[in-house]
Order: sequence, then structure tokens, then C-alpha cells
Amino acid sequence: RPTQAVCVPATHLHMTAATMQVSQKEFQKAQEQLKLLKKDPGNETKLKLYALFKQATEGPCNAPKPGMLDFVKKAKWDAWNSLGSLSQDDARQKYADLVSSLVSAESASQKKEASPEEGRHDGYETLIVTTKNNITKIMFNRPDRKNAINHQMYREIIKALEEAGKNDSTIAVITGNGDYYSSGNDLNNFTNVQPGEMEKMAKDGAVLLKEFVGHFIDFPKPLIAVVNGPAIGICVTVLGLCDLVYASDRATFHSPFSQLGQSPEGCSSYLFPKIMGLAKASEMLLFNKKLTAAEACAQGLVTEVFPDSSFQKEVWARLEAYASLPKNSLAVSKQLLRSMEREKLHAVNSRECEVLTERWLSDECVNAIVSFFQKKSKL
Repeated sequence: RPTQAVCVPATHLHMTAATMQVSQKEFQKAQEQLKLLKKDPGNETKLKLYALFKQATEGPCNAPKPGMLDFVKKAKWDAWNSLGSLSQDDARQKYADLVSSLVSAESASQKKEASPEEGRHDGYETLIVTTKNNITKIMFNRPDRKNAINHQMYREIIKALEEAGKNDSTIAVITGNGDYYSSGNDLNNFTNVQPGEMEKMAKDGAVLLKEFVGHFIDFPKPLIAVVNGPAIGICVTVLGLCDLVYASDRATFHSPFSQLGQSPEGCSSYLFPKIMGLAKASEMLLFNKKLTAAEACAQGLVTEVFPDSSFQKEVWARLEAYASLPKNSLAVSKQLLRSMEREKLHAVNSRECEVLTERWLSDECVNAIVSFFQKKSKL
């Protein structure tokens, strides 16, 4: 039987080659654009970029699976492996599209920053800090990470509290940008640590945490939390150190310490039993109970709850009225309220940080965090 020649039109061959060439050109251009980005896109996005780059240049994942405790390499391997049999051409295109979206977002952000908000303070990347109408507003500004607090954000909050304590504002307000108030400690603080650096990480982390909480204890003016959405971990525990806590009815309050093999901080081991009673505090701090805004208000952690639809309007009208009160009178009165407890609170803060250092170095804590990331990767 004679073989038949397969006829492929020359135009089809030309178009296919041209498409591949454009895809490769876009891919190379995207790599150059990525280097020019000024803002860190976050670990999740960096993992996606890594995986797409490996898939585009090497094809499906061919590397051996790293050990469980090698968090960084395992996260990279999981991201690459999750792409399955995605073709190299498609991976190049997805990589280019993702970089393009990051460039567009940064460009829009730069345009917005070119016309800064009235009274905005310079020198912050993870916060928006403004002073207006005698109110210094400290807004968590990592909405893409649910306002999770990384090391840089800890330091910037400390700086913002120092500035707010010394400037001419009457009160200071802490709130969140986006859907979340804050998802608490960024667990990526733990994942980028090599095994030999664990002890240094734990000790440095405890020093930073002690300084952070200390600034809440010593803040000289009325400090008010405006909880616009879910609050988790450290941003819940320091609420006990605020003078008022206003919450949207869509806010929730969760401190999952034992779930992560850790222990309470923010002076909550002392203040929460005083505020809500030992049984209710134990439910929250030992057994990870998540409170609704109404429950948190009934137990004394939240001052008042507002409907989400009118939350911002009602709360800020009230805060502006507070900020018109005599500034020195408010500051002196706050000092009287806090002076009886200040020494005790600093001692509690020190002890909590000592215990946390031990927890972070324990196998139980490491295994709990590994388990958390494994569950998260399966979602």
C-alpha cells in the first residue's frame, strides 16, 4: 500500500512558528519587567511566578519532593507540581499575563500615590497613616494578604504609634484596609527560616513582639480600634490594651493559638480573664473559639457593634466628636486609668514572650504550622 504524503499548508506552519516566537518574546519581556517592579508582590504570587517559569523552561515538575521541614523548597515544589501537564507555551503565556497584571497594578498604585491623601505621613509601605481633624489614623494596608502582619509591618506599627503619641492629634485610631481588619501574624514569617536559624528567629521574634506590645501598653493618648472585618491572633489580643473597640457586625474575633502549637500574647493571658471572665477567656484562648461581633460585645471585649452598612459613617462621626474634646484632659485621664496596671502589664508581656520563644522552638509548634500549610495547600 503506497504511503500518502501529509500536506500541511505553509501558512499554517508560518502562523504556528510566529505564535511561538511572539510567546517567547513576551516571556523574555515579562522577565525583564518583573525585575523592575518596586513592590514585593507577596509570597503566594512569587510562588506562582516561580512555578510558571519552571514549567515554561523545563516542562512538568521533574524534581524530587523535598523533606517536610524544608518549608521554602517544599512550597516551591508544590507550586510547580500543581501545574501538572500544562504546556510550556501556555505556561509562558500565563507567566507573561501575571507579570502584566502586576505591572498594571503597580502603575495604578503609583498614580494614586502621586496625589497623596490629605495629612498622609510618608515612610510607610504596609500602612496608611494620616492625621486629620485631630485624629491620627493607622490603617493596616496589606489587603491582598488580609492585612497579615509581617516583620516590616510590626516595625511600621511601632513607628506609627511613636509618631502618633508625640504629634498634635487628640486620639489615635487603628483600622484595616479592605475586607479584613487583620488576619494576624503572617505565618510566612516562619516559612523562610532555615533549620539552623530557628533559635535566632525565635529570640528575634520575641524581642520584636515584646517591643510591639509594649507600645500599646505605654501609648499616652486614647487608642481606639475600628474593627472593620475579621480579626485573628495578635490583632485580637492587643484589643484588650485599646481604650475603645468599635466593630462592624461582620467582624469576627479568633485567636487559634493551640491550633498552631503556640500560646497567648498581647497581655491577653491577664486581660482577657479580667474582661470576660476565666471560663469565656479559656474558651477563646485555649480552645480556639471564634466570637461573632455580638458575642465579643456581650463579653466586654468590644465596646459597641454597628451595622456594616452604616459602620464607617457612624463610627467616624463619633470619633470626630471625641477628637474635639480637650486633648490634655483626655491624655491625663488615660494615664490615671492605666498607671495602676502598667507595671503589671509589662511583666505579663515579658512572660508571654518568654513562653512563646519556647513554643516556637518546640516540635509541636513546627508540626502544627506544617500541618496548617498542608491543609491550606489542599484547599
